[in-house]
Amino acid sequence: METSESSTSDYRQTEGEGEGVPGTLSTAVCEHLRKLCLREFPCGIGSWNKSRFLPQKCRAWRELVPKEEETLVPEEETMEALLGLVRSNHSPWAMLKDASAEDRFLRELAIQNPLMIKDTFFYSYFRSLRVVNKGVSLVDKDLLKFLKLEELVLSANKIEEIDANNLPRTLKVLELYGNLIASMECLCSAPPPRLQHLGLGHNKLLGPLESLYVTSHNWPQLVSLDLGFNNLTDLQNMILGLSTLRHLRLLVLQGNPLSLVPYYRGFTIDSLAHLCVLDDITVSPNEKHQFRGLNIHGDLLAREAQFVVTIGNVRGVLDSSILDPEPGPDGPFISYSYYVTYDFVEDEDQERNVSGLVEATRHDSVLDEIDKHFSGTDEEDQQEDPLEGRHRHRGRQRFHPGSTEEMSKELSEFIAKEMSQMAEGSVESGITEVDESETSISIHSAPLPQSIDSSEELAKLRPKIDVQLCPSPGTVLFNTVHKPWSDVIPCTYEMKHTLKELIRVKAFLLAGTTVSIVEEKILSWPVVPTPVESPLPAKKGKGSNKKKEPAKDKAHKKKEPPRELRQDPPVLTVLGSGLVYLEPLLAGEPVVSTDSKKVKKSLKKDRSKTVPPTMESGYQPEPLSVEVQIQLHQYRSVEEAFLSLID
Repeated sequence: METSESSTSDYRQTEGEGEGVPGTLSTAVCEHLRKLCLREFPCGIGSWNKSRFLPQKCRAWRELVPKEEETLVPEEETMEALLGLVRSNHSPWAMLKDASAEDRFLRELAIQNPLMIKDTFFYSYFRSLRVVNKGVSLVDKDLLKFLKLEELVLSANKIEEIDANNLPRTLKVLELYGNLIASMECLCSAPPPRLQHLGLGHNKLLGPLESLYVTSHNWPQLVSLDLGFNNLTDLQNMILGLSTLRHLRLLVLQGNPLSLVPYYRGFTIDSLAHLCVLDDITVSPNEKHQFRGLNIHGDLLAREAQFVVTIGNVRGVLDSSILDPEPGPDGPFISYSYYVTYDFVEDEDQERNVSGLVEATRHDSVLDEIDKHFSGTDEEDQQEDPLEGRHRHRGRQRFHPGSTEEMSKELSEFIAKEMSQMAEGSVESGITEVDESETSISIHSAPLPQSIDSSEELAKLRPKIDVQLCPSPGTVLFNTVHKPWSDVIPCTYEMKHTLKELIRVKAFLLAGTTVSIVEEKILSWPVVPTPVESPLPAKKGKGSNKKKEPAKDKAHKKKEPPRELRQDPPVLTVLGSGLVYLEPLLAGEPVVSTDSKKVKKSLKKDRSKTVPPTMESGYQPEPLSVEVQIQLHQYRSVEEAFLSLID
């Protein structure tokens, strides 16, 4: 018997009993049967078929046998006609399309033999009970009345705890997907001894103690266990408990933070020798051979997730310099550069392993100075390998503002000091070229506390950043190296992220990452030299006559030094941004990649700029797109896992 969102009914109310407590399982079952209308036309007994049944005093052994069709009263309907009313799709009494086979059987039985629709029939007949998405929060003791119940499905309800004493001892299948269960402890007080399948996916299981409740002491006959998409983090202890289940053949753990570690599948397969299917993927003999011996070193394996982000080519960017006028002698001189940003969970130890041409530019130099001041880092923290062209940042402790009053006061004083120094030197500074070999940390989502005296100066020195560039809470904004405009802008970016807070990583994967294409515009102006007071001319005399300088010296003096330029704060504009869904990584997919065709649909490019007059009116610019790939690292053999221990 199935209870779905589309049809439901109450057999006890039809027998004259009162309603149950709202939110209980028995109330949901009764409501389901009531809506099946088993005692109303064309079901049950009424003026439409009452002559087919003998009076109570004349029944004897023919109690449930209807009369011959010849004796029907003209006003009554035949059994075939009544069955046609519930079977025809065009009938107003027809069952809904998604009605279960049990519901259809009950409706037809109420027409053929309505006297069988009694409590004793329901309790002794049904072996399966499905109550899905009915708001059930309590499994009451009335469930014990089902004497032969073997399958109980209570998915998508509001159950937080279950009293195992109210579960029938005959249960073989128990599914509780999509509820609010935070611990399996409630099920282990008196677990059904014959249970073979337990489904607890998409709940809120959390904590290392859950491994104590998945042992053979509680589930001696368990063959299939689904704990997917919870918040379990301790793989080693969970496997230790599961190894006691001798009959376990099917296991689902994907969607938990523990499944993000690179040795998850190999360690699980090697530890559970009798396992046949893991996360809906058959365990092959080759896999068992590749990971043989990995479980011996389980305690030495790091409990962290590793991701590799790769960004390729950017296409469809319009050349903004075409629309700018030619600069005059007094400027402004305009330069453009382009890069791609994405947000990612902040590494706990702040280690960044960068390969290729990588630059994570901090847009606010004040934040960079603050970071160096409080973290105690210097230029020695950044090392360069000239052979490989790679940069590695040592682990640093990042200052999080607002922790104590003393640190906030010190931070405010430091900002004011830095503002005054930068304000003095900003006018005299010339154009500086960005060295691609330099790498810095990215923008943080945490707000920077400011003192009232320095807030205006800080606003002047900060670049004009688009609001779309602000990372979401708990993440850091990373970006590729700045590149000049071209039809195809190669980013050649690769970043490895190593993360230890697995629950935060899971939340981030469910939310996804936002990828943006950014244009940086910088205006430069000639520096006006300050006037220098010239000494008064001396009186002409005999001694004042000087020899004329050679012509070569005059020509040399006429050469003016290169003019110094001052830069305005960069203007950052998001040309397009789109959300990259990362949930497939949580569901077992090793890679999430978006080619140009997929990304361009999600990016919203700013087309407010007019097409240059040199282009024809029928010109169609290429859609804005970027190539992004995010990979969850997983070991492919026991040798690869051992190499990670050596590193």
